[in-house]
Amino acid sequence: QVQLVESGGGLVQAGGSLRLSCAASGRTFSSYTMGWFRQAPGKEREFVATISASGGSTYYADSVKGRFTISRHNAKNTVYLQMNSLKPEDTAVYYCAAGRTGEILRYYTLQYKYNYWGQGTQVTVSS
Repeated sequence: QVQLVESGGGLVQAGGSLRLSCAASGRTFSSYTMGWFRQAPGKEREFVATISASGGSTYYADSVKGRFTISRHNAKNTVYLQMNSLKPEDTAVYYCAAGRTGEILRYYTLQYKYNYWGQGTQVTVSS
C-alpha cells in the first residue's frame, strides 16, 4: 500500500512558477514509476509527466514539454513537478500517481497503469 500526498499548489500569475511535491508513504517508493496528471474544470483528467523508478528517464505531454520538469528523490520518498512559464490553461487540480514498474515508460501516460493516487492539489494561473 502506498499513500500519496501532494502539496505546493496555489495561485500564480501567468508566466510564473510553482513546484509541486508528492510525498509517498512506504518503503518501496523507489520501485514505482511515478506520474503527474491534471484535471481542469469540465475536462477529463490528462497525463502531464512521468518518471522511471530510478529517475533516469522522463516523459512529458507535448503541452508541457520544455516548461515542466519532473524529478524524484528516492531517499525522501518524494516526486516533484517544477512548473515554469505557467499559462492560464495550466489551471487544474494536479494529481500524483504511483505505478508498479515493468513496462516502457511511455505506457505510463495511461491512467490504468497506476495503482495509487493522491488527493490532488489545486493550481490556478491568472491571466
